[in-house]
This record gives sequence, structure tokens and C-alpha cells, in this order.
Amino acid sequence: MIINNIRESGRPFLVNDTDGYHDVILNEKTIIRVLKRYTDFYLIGSGAQGVVMSALDVVTNERVAIKKLTRPFSNPTHAKRAYREFEIMNLMDHPNIIRLLNAFTPQNSLDEFDDLYLVMELMNASLCQVTAMDLDHERLSFLLYQMLCGINYLHKASIVHRDIKPSNIVVNYQCRLKILDFGLARNVEDENILKTPYVVTRYYRAPEVILGVPYKENVDVWAIGCIFAELLTRKVFFPGTDYIDQWTKIVDGLGTPDSDFTKLLTPEVRNYIGKLPYVATRDWKEIFPDSLFPKNINDRLNAENARDLISRMLVYISLYMLVYISLYPML
Repeated sequence: MIINNIRESGRPFLVNDTDGYHDVILNEKTIIRVLKRYTDFYLIGSGAQGVVMSALDVVTNERVAIKKLTRPFSNPTHAKRAYREFEIMNLMDHPNIIRLLNAFTPQNSLDEFDDLYLVMELMNASLCQVTAMDLDHERLSFLLYQMLCGINYLHKASIVHRDIKPSNIVVNYQCRLKILDFGLARNVEDENILKTPYVVTRYYRAPEVILGVPYKENVDVWAIGCIFAELLTRKVFFPGTDYIDQWTKIVDGLGTPDSDFTKLLTPEVRNYIGKLPYVATRDWKEIFPDSLFPKNINDRLNAENARDLISRMLVYISLYMLVYISLYPML
């Protein structure tokens, strides 16, 4: 399978050589120091967590992605996040989990240690670009299958990702998919798993996270369900503007939750939810009409199977059955 029309991003940078390193000049205030085995740099993206570039590894003659973490040791929270990302990538070995190829720091002593660089497999695009494409359902199904395989592998290792979203999923031209960014990941048995107030980007945040209900692997399944809906409709499925509006969007889509869910809430939250107008449950056929699905592809890729699968992922109380989901007929 091939995905066409993925646009390459980035621009080349000025590079100065120092002993053993290239100083890559991003702008007047930002210089990144990279091992000399890497050359031919292009910017992929930058954000609060760091800067990512592509580069040529002259040892392997392959292009790679290099991520410089932003101030990874400025406080204990950042340090823990950097350690988690390094540790999980270093331990995981699965075709749908991004692979760590190398890690280095330009500092020479523990007292100077302030920067961390992670070298990873290079992919062609994030799923953000793919969701805007008019993909045929063979490719859509293959992408969804790989997401579930990757997250199932993490869950079997007792790891909850907690930040599944299109920008944390990358693909290549051959429609191969990998999950990345493990800074918010936790062991499923970690007693502090509920102490992070805002895990998962808002659009993909499960009801349990929004309302403070105990959660485990189901938050990742919910997020993949949201991405599945986004791939089908080519727009964000629950586009809340804040956490209250996010809950409103979920209720508008799924209806008011029943007592099996509300009994899990704190009295204050249960009282608030109880005062909101009742919203009837909608038929999934209304939400995902037949017009979204091509006719007569094959026996698996049909509207009925797609609706049935997504209805098992976007539920208020998830009966966590990912092993069975990954073998579902839609896939």
C-alpha cells in the first residue's frame, strides 16, 4: 500500500563545525550541537517539548530523526518525562512503535549534563497530514490495524500511553505506521497515574479523564476511536473548546451516560452532570451514514462493521477487550 501526496517539510540550516560535533544554527538564539556522524539537516518541527530535525547518518547511510529535548532537567517533572521517553523507546521492540537508534549528549561530565538528544527512525509524515486525505478504506483499515497492534503491545507491557493523538502517530509512504512520544506514559499499576490532571490532548480525552474517574488502558482505546472517527469523517470528532465544552461535545455525540457510569463520579461531579439537559443516545448510522463508506469493496470493509467497531471503542465504560478488537472483521 502506498500513500501519495505527503508533502516533505523542513528547510536546511547553516552548520559550523567544532570538535566532534556540528553546531546546527536554527536561529540567532538557538544552536543545536549534533554528533558529526549526522549531517544534511532539515527541520521537521518544534514545540514545547523540543526540536525535531531530519539528518543523514553517514555511518548507516540512512536518514534519521533527531529530537533535542527542551530543558529536560530544568525541574523534576521534565526530568521524569525525559527519562520515561528514553526508557520506553529503549525497551520496546515492535514494528508499530518508533525505534530508538541512538542517544547522546554533547556535555562531557555529569555536572555539565544539560542536553539530551534522541535519534529515531525517520518517517514521512504525522497522521495529522493523513487525516485530511481522502484515503480509500483499505488504507484506512490498515492504519487502524497498526494503531491497535502498537497500543496492544504497549498495554501487554503494562504501559498506558496517555497521549494518543494524530501528531504522535507517524507514517511513511508505504502506509507503515508507528506510535511515538512516551513522555506522559505510565505503568498501568502506577499509583500516581491519576495525579496528572491533563493527560491526553483535549479532542482525544476520554470521559474518565475529563471527569476524574479512575482509568487504565481504556483511555488509549478511546483516543484511537476518536482518530478512527476523524479518518472516516476527515474532521475532529469531538472538537471541544475547553474541558467543559469537550464533555458537552461527547454527550451530544453519545447521549447522556447512564447510572453505571455516573455512580463512579464524585458527588460534586455527579450532581453537576445530573443538572445538565438529558440527551438521547443517537443511532451510529446517523453519526456515520452510509455515504461515508464505499459500496461493495469486500465483505470486511463495510459500514456495519465500521460502526460496530467504533461503538465498542467510544463508550462511557470501556470493557477493555483490545485483543478481540484487533481481530475484528473490519480490520
